[in-house]
Amino acid sequence: MTSETARLFRSLHIPSDPLVLANAWDVASARLVEDAGAAAIATTSAGVAWSLGAPDGDRLGRELAVDLIARIARVTTVPVTADIEGGYADTPGGVTETVAAVVAAGAAGINIEDGPRPPEEVVPRIAAARAASDEVFVNARIDTFLRGLGGVPETLERAAAYIAAGADGIFVPGATDPAVIAALVEGIDAPVNVMAHPGAPSVKELAGLGVARVSVGSGISQAAYAVVRESARELFSTGTYSRLEDSVDYGTLNDLLTSRI
Repeated sequence: MTSETARLFRSLHIPSDPLVLANAWDVASARLVEDAGAAAIATTSAGVAWSLGAPDGDRLGRELAVDLIARIARVTTVPVTADIEGGYADTPGGVTETVAAVVAAGAAGINIEDGPRPPEEVVPRIAAARAASDEVFVNARIDTFLRGLGGVPETLERAAAYIAAGADGIFVPGATDPAVIAALVEGIDAPVNVMAHPGAPSVKELAGLGVARVSVGSGISQAAYAVVRESARELFSTGTYSRLEDSVDYGTLNDLLTSRI
């Protein structure tokens, strides 16, 4: 990662004109996302873990995760931000090592989540991530809504603590109610990231609420795997191939990767 790339990625977080991220999980998906017009590439930890044979939830080894980031960064020309789950480490010192490796691999940003950990254990991990690099954009994910651990007041309390520890942005997946999102934007002194999915407000609506970053998490990878499942079921049950009709052209996909070797 260069300083210029880091500054560019940071500048893309604009309230009311959000950075929109279609999360990728491997090199080919990253190139497809870039070719579609992405301003930056974000990985999805779940999609990455599944593609590498591991379940989501801090079960993927650091080395595999870092290698995937390096592969994506080498073939894309826009900033890359890496979802590193809880930091792929048992200690804050290990988190520093992870983030340093991810930055060395080419990432301009990271996501680090609290998940089941209490805030008092997460704050030193955020600080450890910050200690690894002054330039990397640290997006702290708060899972209060995903895990039913509290509403807006608890989320705001955690956000303030994480920002004080060095977080640059706050990600609150699971918050989709416009009134809740507006309260989060109002109460958090940093760019707010929300996760979009079918049934959530549109990007335009989220922009109107002051959101600075919109991502789709593992959604696109899940949709891709649905094609795998349904195509296989059709093939084995009826011997037909209709699910393959909307596939990406072979030459198009091959050229996207050949052009960056």
